Amino acid sequence: MASESSFDVVSRVDQQELDNALNQARREIENRFDFKNSKTTIDWDDKKITVVSDDELKMRNVIDVIQGKAVKRGIDIKAFDIGESEPAAGGTVRRVLALRSGIPKDKSKALMEKIKSLKLKVSAQYQDEQIRVTGKNRDDLQAVIAALKAMEFELPLQFTNYR
Repeated sequence: MASESSFDVVSRVDQQELDNALNQARREIENRFDFKNSKTTIDWDDKKITVVSDDELKMRNVIDVIQGKAVKRGIDIKAFDIGESEPAAGGTVRRVLALRSGIPKDKSKALMEKIKSLKLKVSAQYQDEQIRVTGKNRDDLQAVIAALKAMEFELPLQFTNYR
């Protein structure tokens, strides 16, 4: 008798890798010639990254550096929700990069429909901002993973707890 196999579809950012990427970005900015005597800072709490810089051009460069370092550390740039620039103290500009974590209920519907449209013998349930996909045939589960990876989705997806 074949037992049920399952995996979870999640959307989360590896906090340690993000911390490493931000530290690398800070170091690069400290050492870059075009950032000498600049008031650029990168602050991070669990939900958002706040970037303060002298002007819009430096702000774009800082965000490019952060995204580049994140990609090198395996963080999908879809995980960043980049806000609008706003004026900050001392003639600087501030921009908040919100971190997308978890699959919201409204976004999960597109994924669930995609899984159903494959017409495989699997079931998908939404729970705790993630989707659990179960099925008897591991090949069906692999096909679901492949289909979801091929799909252009606005959140970064990871596949965990495969058993």
